[in-house]
Amino acid sequence: MDAVVDDVKPLTARISSVFLRAPIRGHEAGQHVDIRLTAPDGYQAQRSYSIASVPGADRIELAIERLDDGEVSPYFFDVAQRGDTFELRGPIGGHFVWRRGNAGPLLLVAGGSGIAPIMSIVRHWAETGPREPATLVYSVRTWDDLAFGEELLDIESRVPGFRLVTITTRGPRQRDRDYERRLDRAVVRDVLTAASAAPMLVYVCGSTPFVETVSSALVDEGVGAGLIRTERFGGVTNAA
Repeated sequence: MDAVVDDVKPLTARISSVFLRAPIRGHEAGQHVDIRLTAPDGYQAQRSYSIASVPGADRIELAIERLDDGEVSPYFFDVAQRGDTFELRGPIGGHFVWRRGNAGPLLLVAGGSGIAPIMSIVRHWAETGPREPATLVYSVRTWDDLAFGEELLDIESRVPGFRLVTITTRGPRQRDRDYERRLDRAVVRDVLTAASAAPMLVYVCGSTPFVETVSSALVDEGVGAGLIRTERFGGVTNAA
């Protein structure tokens, strides 16, 4: 099907929200779409991007990180204009999906642009009337690299049960509860200890090394492997 670019708005220096209009069926929080671009000479490039918008939104929102050697992402930063069209397939995926019926405390962990599907889950959780607590651990290089930062802080301030923990690996933290170090087992232990209840579902999205580190730390700290759902990019899948 054809998707139409409706708007492009920068979130950080390297991540932009790309808003699309496309006749897709309603997506679920955590799903992704495939985008295919075709050059004038017929060359095609395809990548997968997770949906950041809440299910039921009028437009599809993708949080796309610019990769200097990428074949697709530079298009959205340097070329795309409102009204441009390209091929889209989706929504795709079922393993990383969160539904309102998935009861129990949530632990969400995102690294960099891995915030995209996590953001859809957070928005859906907040919009549908949370009954169980949710904690988001978001790791970035610096505070300025927090995509959706203002929105996440707003949700934390007005929606009971939501807790945001940020981790900056190359810059100072902005709040006492946050960390200025890499996300490791010690941080995972702190987060689990501070939570009001043990998580019943855990969603982790980021680069392959990030996901492997976090998942191993969670299991080492007693979280059942069957409770952990992962989405990774950089060698395994580009959906992030």
